[in-house]
This record gives sequence, C-alpha cells and structure tokens, in this order.
Amino acid sequence: MFGFSDETYIDIASGKGGNGSVSFRREKYVPKGGPDGGDGGKGGNVVFVVKHNLKTLQHLKTKRNYKAENGQQGRGSRRHGRDGEDIEIPVPPGTLIKDKDTGQIIKDLTNETRWVYLLGGKGGKGNWHFRTSRRQAPRYAQPGIEAQEIRVHVELRIIADIGFVGFPNAGKSSLLNFLTNANSKVADYPFTTKIPHLGVFNYDDMDIILADIPGIIEGASHGAGLGYKFLKHISRTEILAYLIDLSDDRFTTAYQTLKNELKSFAPDLIKKKRIFIATKTDLPDAMKNLEELRIIYKNEEIYPISVYTGEGVDKLKRAFRFILSDQSTAEKRNKNAG
Repeated sequence: MFGFSDETYIDIASGKGGNGSVSFRREKYVPKGGPDGGDGGKGGNVVFVVKHNLKTLQHLKTKRNYKAENGQQGRGSRRHGRDGEDIEIPVPPGTLIKDKDTGQIIKDLTNETRWVYLLGGKGGKGNWHFRTSRRQAPRYAQPGIEAQEIRVHVELRIIADIGFVGFPNAGKSSLLNFLTNANSKVADYPFTTKIPHLGVFNYDDMDIILADIPGIIEGASHGAGLGYKFLKHISRTEILAYLIDLSDDRFTTAYQTLKNELKSFAPDLIKKKRIFIATKTDLPDAMKNLEELRIIYKNEEIYPISVYTGEGVDKLKRAFRFILSDQSTAEKRNKNAG
C-alpha cells in the first residue's frame, strides 16, 4: 500500500562550475596564435517545484539524494562549456523546507510554484581573459566554483478549507466520504483513520476542500494516541469543524477536551473560525443528548447530522458555504490557492 509521509530528510547539492580552459590558437598560417581557452559552464541549481497532484512526501523517502549536473569545462576557440542542468524536486502544496538541526523554517512553499534554493557554481574563466601586453601566453585559467551541499528537513502540512477534528469514531471519515469522493476507512473501533485524508466537494459553484484529521484523544498534545503527529496539519486549515458523537458518553465534555488539546499544542488554533457538528442523530437517545448539548453550549450554533439517513447534511453544506464566503476567510483562502 502506498504510504502517507509528511516529513523526511534529504541531501541536496547544486552543480559545480566547469573549469576554464587553457588553450592556444593553433592554425597553419598563424605561428603565434594567442590564448583562446573558453569559460566553464555554470553548475545546475537545486529547484523545488510545487506539484498539485502530489499529496504526500513518500517519493522523497524512496529517493533521498538530489544533485544538479556540473558545468562542463571550457574548450579552445573560446568555446563555452555547457551549463549543467538543474535538478527539480517535486513537492506537494503546503511543504516547508526547514533547517535539519534547529527546525527553523527556511522556506514555506505554500504560495510558491517554483523556488530556487541552491545556486550552481559559476564557471571559471578561460585563459584568453588573462592575456596582457606583458603576458601574452598565460597558462592559467580559473577553476569553477564548487557546488553547495546541504541536508534539509522537508515537512508537509496539508492545506484544507475545513478540518474535521474529534475523538476517534466521531464520524469524521463517514462525513468526508458522504460529502466527497474520498475513500477514508470507516469502522467501529478507535483510530480507524491513521493518516489525514483530503476530499473536495462542490457547493454553489465553490470547491470546498475538507480534511479528515486522525482522532484526537485527551493528552494528544503531549504525545498520546495518534493525534500529536497530525495536529500540525490543523494549522493550515481555515476553519475547524468540531464533530461530537451524540452516542458517546463523553458528548457533554468532548468539545472542551478537544479545544484544550488544540490550545496545548498551539494556542492560535482555538482562534480559528469553527463550526459545531453533532453526529449520529439516528442512534438511540441522540435527540435527547442533542437537547442537553444545546443547553450546555447555548451560545454555539450546533448542526445535527446523520450520514446514515442524510438528515441535516444539506443544512451543513450551506453552513460550510456561508462561513467560507466571509470576506476575510476568502482572502486567506485565495492567498493559499495562489
């Protein structure tokens, strides 16, 4: 099975510049031909290219070394050595290039399509550049500039309009599958979803990108369960959809627990726009639990749904569309898409 990889380390190197040439003009009727060594070619660059068809960094785990081509040496008759070809490294949208030691972000490729990171070395000058009236036969040419080599940490943070957060089995995968053509695994045991899933659905001529983030449990921000590994992906979503399972005994405290975990991981996460979804309204006692939830969270608009019956899903779609139409959210969204 093709795996999901959201971080890895790779070794990258630009190309070395080609050496300049030491050459002298040699023609039958020109007994004192001067220097004519050409310049070396420039080394290739290391270029990161954002590819929207990529959703993971798995390909960087199977190939970890990337080196651009060296520039070719100059030749006689002032012929320039061929420039080395660039090496292009394809990555998905939302990729970060980070320092391998400090973790500091070197470049966020979210709004980029092509970024030149390491420049190839310049080619050396041939000996014809060094001729003077006193030195008419220089036997010296410049060497090419050496390549740059570095190891970098590459990390992916998926980009979505709305991210589903909730306990395991809250119904995130079921809702994603209902709304989109995603194929997220669904079952009645914890941690069915072990990797983030993306899906797109169109409503009122708007494409809405949804992300199913693996279930969060209490203590996730400190490493418990699977949540910690994927909480970072929530940072790139514009809106958080909190899914509360009405059949779960913890339905009255789930919302606050989720918020606490997000706040512990990154305080800014709970400042994001949110939508409150109560799931599994078709199960016994669900409607009674829903009324209790509405009393506890009387200042929140709660959207009750059942993907089994379809109840409430159309209203939820309209809510997604409405909240994404907010001008400030739309501006951020267009910036991410660009």
